[in-house]
Amino acid sequence: MKEIAFPQEFLWGAATAAYQIEGAWQEDGKGESIWDRFTHTPGKIIDGSTGDVACDHYHRWQDDIALLKSLNIQAYRFSIAWPRVLPVGRGQVNQAGLDFYSRLVDELLAADIVPFVTLYHWDLPQALQDRGGWTNRSIVGWFEDYVGIVAERLGDRVKDWMVFNE
Repeated sequence: MKEIAFPQEFLWGAATAAYQIEGAWQEDGKGESIWDRFTHTPGKIIDGSTGDVACDHYHRWQDDIALLKSLNIQAYRFSIAWPRVLPVGRGQVNQAGLDFYSRLVDELLAADIVPFVTLYHWDLPQALQDRGGWTNRSIVGWFEDYVGIVAERLGDRVKDWMVFNE
């Protein structure tokens, strides 16, 4: 088999989504997401599985970063759970949620892992969905406010951003 050489600047990375790994669905002020509502609705998931605990990344994030480091991962793309930052999608900021992501970024950088942040990975706050979600024109302003809050808190350390997953 022919050897493939990657460019020197190529970054080996891994990626996750907040709902799929964080767990802690009702901890530290996090609001309900559309996925929380969907998976807790009887009959929607055949075996009744939810992301309530998932991989428990919210509590095990330091171990997870150590695992990434042990695999020589150079970049890590993770998503911010909008309802962890703004529990009802707008208005009052959940400081504990922002603190979690700030600690995560700091630890990634300390491990020489470049953080890549996805701002929206399909976990809209349920309160915004109840107001029409992405079909409500007001969501542009709501999303702008959310992005501004996250960028203000993490922008001094995060240089690579994705707005939407897929």
